[in-house]
Amino acid sequence: MRTVRAMSFAGAAFLLTMCTAIQEQSRNSAQLESRAREMKKYAEKKGFSTRYCFLLDMRMHSGLKRFFVYDLAKNSIAFSGLVAHGSCDQPSATAVRFSDAPGCGCTSLGIYKVGRSYKGQYGKAYTLYGLQKSNANAFSRSVVLHGYTCVPDKEIFPKPLCNSLGCPMVSYTFLNRLAPIIEESEKPVLLWLYNE
Repeated sequence: MRTVRAMSFAGAAFLLTMCTAIQEQSRNSAQLESRAREMKKYAEKKGFSTRYCFLLDMRMHSGLKRFFVYDLAKNSIAFSGLVAHGSCDQPSATAVRFSDAPGCGCTSLGIYKVGRSYKGQYGKAYTLYGLQKSNANAFSRSVVLHGYTCVPDKEIFPKPLCNSLGCPMVSYTFLNRLAPIIEESEKPVLLWLYNE
């Protein structure tokens, strides 16, 4: 009898967790359009690409797809993927903390310009230039957009994703999908990493 009760409780808890995640995704989708409009205005004003932008919603659980490639021309999400956050030098950081201090190992919030690709420690990577006070040290901290084997292609919620040392780290497959958007753009693409 105790086993049945325990299984029922575990099943109910799992369903509640899944429903909460689905509700959160719906709410976030509604807010993406507003953020995309802000990004388009910023891009027009500062001379960046107004075709696509990258929106990274760090309020979402790391096991869910929270890296959104937003098509500004069609006003819709083109595709999305998983993205890791920085560990802040902790063994396993499920809760996200943010900092831009040198050597902190944390993710920095704000708008970034995605720069050129180069071959780094994890293969192809893209330099990131922080455009705000909250991420001004990104380039000197070597915070870059790169792939890594611990990031899968499919959602793993309710499990948390692996951590980076502050970089927005994605799967290699997802990085390959981002590459043509970045490299074929006449103007630099913007990436907005936010938590509010």
